[in-house]
Amino acid sequence: MFFKNKKTCMESEIREQTKITQKILDTYLENDGKINIEIPEGISRINIVASGSSYHCARYCAEMFGQIAGIEARAIYSSEFLLESTIARANHILYIFITQSGETTDTNSALEKAKEYGVKTLCITNKENSSIWNASDYKILCHAGEEKSIAATKSLTSQLLCATLLVLKFAQNKGIETYDYTMNLKFIPEIIEKAFKLHPKIKQLARFISKYKNVVITADGASYALAKECSLKIKETSYINTSSYILGEFMHGHVAILNNQRSALIYILNDNLTYTATKNLNKIKENYNPPICVIGNSTNQVKSTYNLNIACDKPIIKTFGILVIIQLLALETALKLRKNVDKPKGLNKVVR
Repeated sequence: MFFKNKKTCMESEIREQTKITQKILDTYLENDGKINIEIPEGISRINIVASGSSYHCARYCAEMFGQIAGIEARAIYSSEFLLESTIARANHILYIFITQSGETTDTNSALEKAKEYGVKTLCITNKENSSIWNASDYKILCHAGEEKSIAATKSLTSQLLCATLLVLKFAQNKGIETYDYTMNLKFIPEIIEKAFKLHPKIKQLARFISKYKNVVITADGASYALAKECSLKIKETSYINTSSYILGEFMHGHVAILNNQRSALIYILNDNLTYTATKNLNKIKENYNPPICVIGNSTNQVKSTYNLNIACDKPIIKTFGILVIIQLLALETALKLRKNVDKPKGLNKVVR
């Protein structure tokens, strides 16, 4: 079924995110900037386990733990965690499990494995009293409501905000000043609304992207989690062959894919464009001349075919605007190709 005039569940759920993020902030963020989330004490190392879009939340969250809270953290795919012969266990280690449904098969199995070793566990989930909720020592509810579309949109955004609040809670417990961060979070609903206003421009980029057989999506640092999510969203809704890379690593051999003239490149960033990124993008342009589309801040030093940006100098909240741009881009690309975005062929609503 092709949704020509009827609004899809995917678009409706994307549009819900302003209210959802406000509800999360009202629930967990106090007026004085303190965060109302229960966490264990004495944690200095964190492992975050998840699958699919939830893994991208985990990847981003791991970066934030290091940058903001000064805590060593790593993200692990649930399926890979299950293959490990043993796991690290000590009183200072926390295992976090992220799943939209709370019933993700491999993530739940990973939690069961962790519990066998007696480690501390925390879950971030959209379903209270789910299997993972009941099995975890500590828990955070995402308040996203039921998500009907196969592609995770509002559930991922809510996970990401809950994970960001969790990072700041750990920072607060360590005595790190977080007031500016927490006050900035209050602008997330406004940033999301700004992303919605870019919808006409996003449709233009979607029409352009839909003409390509291969789309390479690159980023650096914490934005790499956004690149991975963008790749997954376009792939699962449009069936376009997408791939994601850290830009510096892409330059090591992977860049040869651009010899295929049916390839386009997207670069995503939630902060200012660095000198190294500028140099690499210009080298790509000079050697292969693909269309380059920048989602985030750009400069006249990079010749981009398209640039979608929200004016914001706070990466911690700009991330949420970029995430919505990515979701709308996947939606419009799929609709342009006449795909059923709510029920992609061969996929089921399982486990995020």
